[in-house]
Amino acid sequence: MSAVETTGFKRSLRDLPADNWMSHLPRALWDVPLCNLAIPGSHNTVTYCLDKNNRSPVDLTQPDMLQKLDKYMKPLIRPFVYKWAITQECGVKEQLDAGVRYCDLRIAHRPNDHSNDLYFYHGVYTTVTVEDFLKEIREWLDSHPREVVILSFSHFLGLSQELHRLLIETIKNVFITKLCPKMESINLRNLWQLGYQVIVSYEHNVLDHYDELWAPIPYWWANKCKAEALIEELECRKQRGRPEGFFVAGINLTEDLKYICSHPTESLKDLVMSTYPDLLEWVKVQYPGSGAGSINIIAGDFITESQLVPTVIALNEYLLWAQ
Repeated sequence: MSAVETTGFKRSLRDLPADNWMSHLPRALWDVPLCNLAIPGSHNTVTYCLDKNNRSPVDLTQPDMLQKLDKYMKPLIRPFVYKWAITQECGVKEQLDAGVRYCDLRIAHRPNDHSNDLYFYHGVYTTVTVEDFLKEIREWLDSHPREVVILSFSHFLGLSQELHRLLIETIKNVFITKLCPKMESINLRNLWQLGYQVIVSYEHNVLDHYDELWAPIPYWWANKCKAEALIEELECRKQRGRPEGFFVAGINLTEDLKYICSHPTESLKDLVMSTYPDLLEWVKVQYPGSGAGSINIIAGDFITESQLVPTVIALNEYLLWAQ
């Protein structure tokens, strides 16, 4: 007999409606701390709208050789950058509809931009501004009042203290009463009762001045280009114990300049999709909770084109069985 059968819940959690899966979880999971649930996330969430016409240089997170080549051979190098910089092809509403509840947001201020507009970046910058992106999420949440999203702001590039202040004010103004302040412990039941739907993690030293900002969420990044090596690294991390609170196990593979040059006809999507079967087999045997070896958020690339989301959601059946 399965875990869901023993609790009176008759169908697999894989079958929950993806756009409202939190609101359809069995009652027994409403009081589980959110950091102990299995939650699907998207790595580098906003790379579906990279600006192909932007003339700004490749950002400083890219390999030094790639930056130099881009400076002198931009027409030749940029196509490679785009092929390997895109990690998601669907917009944020489509990702949320697919069940994503954690967004990995890399924030940047474009060089030589005299406005206060902020963008996202991964190699190059996006066309969508941060403010417009957040408004899209707000609109989606308005029509999904019992869903909760975790927004992780990190990897800030080119932001002054004033731009940080303006960004935080934008976050507060967009989400207003939906924004969850720092709390000791949160679960779906108390979030629903209080009307909170957004948790903002902010990786910068300004967070001490704002009750609305949660501490940075640790992201287990394996920095590997092969599934076997990535899984081995994540297993090593698990043996050291899980962090307190929220944390992310990233099953995203990482390319480097050597790999790109040796696979000139491929893209990051080719690399990722060819390894998803192996990665999903690893995900299937994970379990959420607070104990040693447990997981919380699992984030990946091209999230809407794999079975990662339903696979992660289904891991919560372990919590039903454990009760």
